Amino acid sequence: MVEEPGSRCVMRNFDSFFRERLDDLKTEGRYRSFADLERIAGCFPRALYRAAPDAAPREVTVWCSNDYLGMGQHPALTEAMHASIAKTGAGAGGTRNISGTSHELVQLERELAAFHGKEAGLVFTSGYISNEAALGTLAKHMPEAIVFSDALNHASMIAGIRNSRCEFKVFRHNDTEHLRQLLAAADPHRPKIVAFESVYSMDGDIAPLKDLLDVCEAFNALTYLDEVHAVGLYGATGAGIAERDGLAHRFHVIEGTLGKAFGLIGGYITGSAPLVDFVRSFAPGFIFTTALPPAVAAGARASLKVIRGAADLRRRHQAIAADLKARLAAAGLPVMASESHIVPVRVGDPKACKRVAAILLEQHGIYVQPINYPTVPKGTERLRLTPTPLHEEADVAQLIAALSSVWRELSLPVAA
Repeated sequence: MVEEPGSRCVMRNFDSFFRERLDDLKTEGRYRSFADLERIAGCFPRALYRAAPDAAPREVTVWCSNDYLGMGQHPALTEAMHASIAKTGAGAGGTRNISGTSHELVQLERELAAFHGKEAGLVFTSGYISNEAALGTLAKHMPEAIVFSDALNHASMIAGIRNSRCEFKVFRHNDTEHLRQLLAAADPHRPKIVAFESVYSMDGDIAPLKDLLDVCEAFNALTYLDEVHAVGLYGATGAGIAERDGLAHRFHVIEGTLGKAFGLIGGYITGSAPLVDFVRSFAPGFIFTTALPPAVAAGARASLKVIRGAADLRRRHQAIAADLKARLAAAGLPVMASESHIVPVRVGDPKACKRVAAILLEQHGIYVQPINYPTVPKGTERLRLTPTPLHEEADVAQLIAALSSVWRELSLPVAA
């Protein structure tokens, strides 16, 4: 870039600018590298890893997948997808406005609505888009709306709120009293939307849903709950923390994903019929996006059927998470406190975090992605472990031994 007299800075070499910014990320230890992994059908959590595109593959154990129950390779799901492709082909053909809605999607939306005890559901191409489109649309079109957002809400929720260009306030994480103060200070005549998650994906903590709802209802606020990291995993039928706590009927919107415990891709919202139809009719992120293929919807329906009856699988999932936390602590490793199935292990330095992950992968055959800023605050860099019901005792023992070895090798701090 050069500075011309009487003018703003003019960029002369675009690639030079891009390289400089990428170099900054590398210097800070925040440059993201993607592992070349090939999942092995029927062998989850195993995968084939290639250190380079032409390198020979070798088997590794995955410890950071959001396919929390291993549903992505469940026979019921894959068989439903194969049958759908044989019947209707591969693609959706375009947007639902142009090409129509596949019957599989119609059925899936009805089943997701029933899953959460709501009148209607709407499926999007991803969990990110469902949050961005739904929150952005609701906030934008409700005159003079104010959105109140938890400080640790996901980037997709923040994007939707910001894109709406409405006024918003951020309340301290899970702080019901701070939320009450902000709501009380707002004009009582303005519409209010309060958005928060149930399970927060990096710390693994769970929101105090009843307390938050009590405050929201006292100020007649519309409540928007993101259950992305809870659907499939909590509650009698796996409908999330709201179901577990008997509170689903009190939420205006419950949002979820098909891309984690369901084992596929896609996102959705559920709510009253008018609210869902409003989002369907006004959200650009829904209207102008190609629909999910029928095969994905068929797989999601099959996954949902399994999940609703998978209480034993959920119990095993929670048991292995609790066991892993206890064994990490017993080994003197800095496991962070977590109420959920998410098991964060603190490193506290971006370069060290990347180094730990690299050694685990290259020397121990264990894949876990380093989590650095801006996903988490600087100084809290970590490994985010996600045990599943398909990890076995030998896998846990190997992980503990490998982490202990790396911690000693790098002289890393043990206090969480």
